[in-house]
Amino acid sequence: MSHTAGIRQTQKLKTRQALLDAALGLLEHQSLSSLGLREVTRAVGVAPTAFYRHFDGTAALGVALVEETLGSLHGMIGAILAETGDSEVRLDRSVELIARHVAAQPAHFRFIAREQHGGVGPVREAIAAQLGLFAEEVAAALGTEPESAGWDQEDLLMLGGLYVDHMVLTASALLEAGPDGGREVIRVARRRLRLVTLGRTHWLDDGAQEAADGP
Repeated sequence: MSHTAGIRQTQKLKTRQALLDAALGLLEHQSLSSLGLREVTRAVGVAPTAFYRHFDGTAALGVALVEETLGSLHGMIGAILAETGDSEVRLDRSVELIARHVAAQPAHFRFIAREQHGGVGPVREAIAAQLGLFAEEVAAALGTEPESAGWDQEDLLMLGGLYVDHMVLTASALLEAGPDGGREVIRVARRRLRLVTLGRTHWLDDGAQEAADGP
């Protein structure tokens, strides 16, 4: 790549990130479905036509924000779950990780909380896909533990989904609580995880699954 081409590429990436940052700021006060691309380009100081050099539309911009918010968490959570040792300690660390990310990027997580059930289909699907990947990663990690002996894949995915749902609820609760109430949210989140972990140890007890499945 020539020096000139490298400069152009760097500038293109800067403009793309500026569009994402501007959109995130605007989304503090509105939903993605009401966001206009002219609002975003005006905030960045570029022509509306420049927007389409980076995104096909506001839905594509929203999908990029989803990936920016949740994509980086995969490696971090995967590393925690891959650690050896007490499973409760690892789950506690995963709660701490979510708390740190919410504190560092509250606007990103407010966007996820709002758009998870919002009116822009591709963004809802992107969020669901990311959370589905998390559930699979958690299920795979839990499946290697002695406590999972005898579990089938469906049940492991169900368990992974429970942990991921808990992470999402914890993030939403942290946003609502603000800095003053965060410690209590984390305390309750840890207790709830321990309750799930306790239930996990008895899932294969005689009659436990049949009772849960019903008649």
